[in-house]
Amino acid sequence: MKSILIYAVFMNLTGFAAMGADKRRAKKHLWRIPERTLFFLSALGGSIGTWAGMYAFRHKTKHWYFVVGMPCICFLHAGIVIYFMVRGFL
Repeated sequence: MKSILIYAVFMNLTGFAAMGADKRRAKKHLWRIPERTLFFLSALGGSIGTWAGMYAFRHKTKHWYFVVGMPCICFLHAGIVIYFMVRGFL
């Protein structure tokens, strides 16, 4: 249980940081983090962090697939956690 929590915190901090780094790079016209990488980080457990990073850094908020996709991934993760909690695995 503790390792799952540590993993979730790490992935969410990574997702948040990736959104901030990509926004910084966009402003400086530097090499960008691919959108699929941002979605991949979200899918691997960083959905809260990437979703929060979108709005904290005002980044990718005009792309419908981020505005819809990030919350969907986050709600999917919440559903999975609830499912395993009800089953007694968490």
